[in-house]
Amino acid sequence: MDPREQIIAGLDIGSTKVEAIIAEVVPPGPPKIIGVGRCRSEGLRRGMVVDLDKTTQTIRTAMSEAEMMAGCSVVSVTTAIAGEHIRSINSRGVVAVSRQSDEIGQADIERVVDAARALPIPQDREIIHVLPMEYLIDDQSGIKRPEGMYGSRLEAEVLIVTGAMTAVRNIHKSIQNAGYEVADLILESLACGRALLNPSEREMGVAIINLGGGITDVAIFYDESIRYNVTLAVGGKNITSDIAIGLRTPIESAENIKTVHGSMLATLAETNGPISVPGVGDRPPREVSPTLLASIIEPRAEEIFELTLREIKKTPYYELLTSGIILTGGGALLPGMVELAERIFDLPVRIGRPTGVEGMKDLAASPAHTTAVGLLLHGADHVETVQNRDTGMLKRWARKMEHILNEFI
Repeated sequence: MDPREQIIAGLDIGSTKVEAIIAEVVPPGPPKIIGVGRCRSEGLRRGMVVDLDKTTQTIRTAMSEAEMMAGCSVVSVTTAIAGEHIRSINSRGVVAVSRQSDEIGQADIERVVDAARALPIPQDREIIHVLPMEYLIDDQSGIKRPEGMYGSRLEAEVLIVTGAMTAVRNIHKSIQNAGYEVADLILESLACGRALLNPSEREMGVAIINLGGGITDVAIFYDESIRYNVTLAVGGKNITSDIAIGLRTPIESAENIKTVHGSMLATLAETNGPISVPGVGDRPPREVSPTLLASIIEPRAEEIFELTLREIKKTPYYELLTSGIILTGGGALLPGMVELAERIFDLPVRIGRPTGVEGMKDLAASPAHTTAVGLLLHGADHVETVQNRDTGMLKRWARKMEHILNEFI
């Protein structure tokens, strides 16, 4: 084994599924996926833990499956956070440059960022990120890397991301109860941006819409930085519920019908054959036309996009989205999604497929895995210590035994 090899793991805890991906990294190469595990999500609602035991069990199941495929164990994971409780605040800090030579150093940058984060935060909220957007030196704006430049006054414009303290702690607790450590907790939109965006898109302006099961995340990137983030309390589950009610079929059947036969636009569904719809209880199945199914899906999808457009237009960035819209997440897989989105947003739209990893590329390239792949890439960017398979196995076994013993105490 290459002594530089490191094992990293990304854990995407979503409202419909929990997904774990394990990869090995040999610098300077990209992460190579060696294990994937999935489990139907239980104990979560709209990005928040509502049942600690069920969430713990789904995490343990997904991680165990990934470890079995990878043939190794991990100690820590990089995970994401999202949900309606996430809030983003713009802030500005100002400091005087401390050196007599007026040369800006790392200490000055840290001081100005600390000054920008010195906002009154409610006691029930926790700062997740302080993300610099740009710096100003003696009123000269648009500076990204001020270190080594000269000036007497340094300012920083930052985006402060906060979350409900209970939501953050419950995610940590669920992962720890499953027998793992949290290496890093990051905003889901940052993970998506890491997996999807190229440098020109980050600079010219783009919006990422992550269509999840219980929520829809919206993030705007401009001038190399994330500028705005919001979470909407609608997602794929709303479409599934509409199908279940409209076709009078169980939720499980509605989800399968959506996945296999669903389309955003009635015009795209006209060429398909009839769809068999299971009845509720003892009622026999019946057949419906694909056009009827599309007529149920399309209004809800329109609503999601119109709500998203309303949020984007609240910001000063709508006219700056030169690179348009990127749709990702499991909901982006339905046919007709791009056509419908372009009609609503009046902007170019593409489906975002994660890049930057090796191994299992067919699986990793699906929009449904964007967050998990982005977490892997973030973990690879920030790995500080070498964790080999043997060390990971011993630590993992020790933690598992500790949790087993605690259950009997």
